[in-house]
Amino acid sequence: MVLSAHGLTLGYRGHPVVSDVSLKLAPGDVLAVVGHNGSGKSTLVKTLLGTLPPIAGAIEWPTGRPSTIAYLGQRTEFDTRFPVRLRDLAEMGAWHGLGFTRRIDPAGRARIEAALERTGTADIADMPVHTLSAGQLQRALFARTMVQDAPVILLDEPFTAVDQSTEADLLTLIDDWSAEGRALILVLHDLSAVLRHCTSALLLGRGTALFGVPHTTLTPDNLIEFGYMSASQAEWQELMYRRSGPESAGGPRV
Repeated sequence: MVLSAHGLTLGYRGHPVVSDVSLKLAPGDVLAVVGHNGSGKSTLVKTLLGTLPPIAGAIEWPTGRPSTIAYLGQRTEFDTRFPVRLRDLAEMGAWHGLGFTRRIDPAGRARIEAALERTGTADIADMPVHTLSAGQLQRALFARTMVQDAPVILLDEPFTAVDQSTEADLLTLIDDWSAEGRALILVLHDLSAVLRHCTSALLLGRGTALFGVPHTTLTPDNLIEFGYMSASQAEWQELMYRRSGPESAGGPRV
């Protein structure tokens, strides 16, 4: 077990945002965090990263908290005007513990080149970041995450503003990380991706939480109860599934 939590209350300055948060994460697990705006997703991310203490309860790291947790934040947290190349951005993943006075060692250089190849960015590695498309920038950020070589990876809405082809490629990387035994936590809105690629789901909404297997956690009734979708939206989704089948409707039934 990488981490476990039971009965967490999360919030700011003693004011709860979400309560009764329980979860477990083992090596190779892919946990999806799903919830409406304001449900506590960002609060949970900050708590897992250690920048915000829980109001109640505690997160346990049975084998010890990793010295490095790879974190890929939302696109709004990144300023593309900073004058660096794509390669420079990927290299930032090797800076942990180095500071600005030590050089990246050969092993780090090898990780950087491998990350550029695996993310399909090797041929554009010398392009300035401000010239990249949304998909290219997200691939570069995935390369930086890969270079960190961390046992726990936290991705906050990693597919925002990317096309379906890029999302599919990045989901393949996530599957590869899981197969390597890394534990992943993804904040996602794409329920199809959750059902196809995640081993567990944490549904947040209306001040509470539900944890379990995606197919039994993200049911239409639960999604309505937790405020993720309205009854009419759930009805429409069900109708589209029946008319078109799972492939045309965008994935397995929720």
